[in-house]
Amino acid sequence: MVAADIDISTGLARDLLAEQHPDLATLPLEVVANGWDNVMLRLGPLPDGRNLALRLPRREAAAHLIEHEQAALPRLAPRLETTGIAFPLPVRHGHPSERLGFPWSWNIIRWVDGVTASRTDVAGRAAWAGELANFLVTLHVPADTAPPNPLRGVPLAARPDAADPAVFAARLARVPEALRGAATRLWQEAIAAPAHGGPDVWLHGDPHPGNLVVRESARGQELAAVVDFGDVTSGDPASDLATAWLTFDAEGHARFRAAVDAGARDGRGWDEATWTRSRAWALMYATNMLAHPDEHPWLVPIGEHGLRRLLADDE
Repeated sequence: MVAADIDISTGLARDLLAEQHPDLATLPLEVVANGWDNVMLRLGPLPDGRNLALRLPRREAAAHLIEHEQAALPRLAPRLETTGIAFPLPVRHGHPSERLGFPWSWNIIRWVDGVTASRTDVAGRAAWAGELANFLVTLHVPADTAPPNPLRGVPLAARPDAADPAVFAARLARVPEALRGAATRLWQEAIAAPAHGGPDVWLHGDPHPGNLVVRESARGQELAAVVDFGDVTSGDPASDLATAWLTFDAEGHARFRAAVDAGARDGRGWDEATWTRSRAWALMYATNMLAHPDEHPWLVPIGEHGLRRLLADDE
């Protein structure tokens, strides 16, 4: 894993709470996830039994992602709350602390019980494909002003890592040799699809299985939360719809697309070119997930599954 610019400990987190939110500073606190960009700590329980979570950036390069969440999610909340699916709406903001040597913003959010979808059986995810589709349809409405993100929602040709032949060759090297011809064909067809012609819509930016929280209920597996909005922006919905290949098997994919098409754009659905572009996004995400097996071993199965689904559809 890439080295942290600042090591996040429970001691530092508790000191930040004591300085800025002293009413929470004595609650139990534990690190539950140490990711590429952020550290997540569970805080609580509160007197009413609920838990909260702290999300603190560990790298300067990721600090602005927290600020994007703080700016965008309160504006999106009235719409997203109608879905019944949780999302990391900040309940309190944390601020830089010169005294403690912590120079970035941070968030206190609601804790959601469950596990990431990446830790569940792929076949079981079809049960909530419609729930994820409804969440994204609700999100994918025209955006007035959204945080900028040059790597999401843009024409793929505008991404330097997508248009450069040398970069594509390096990406292709992560695909099993027997599948490279099919992957090249898929990529060329997808990036040649007509560009997004509608208004820029709000985007999550990274709705892969590692950012989806699920739990068991009386009805079986259900989607509990969509998390990590650090890449939130606006643009082409194809970059979010790539999750169809990364998250689901063929049955789940079909349910997801049917639900998106039933709800998007007043029931008219996205056009075929949008879904074709989403395949290129999925291929790019999948090969990127295979690029760092030592730093992010948990991403490798997501990338491998995405490749299998994409190339199965290409047969």
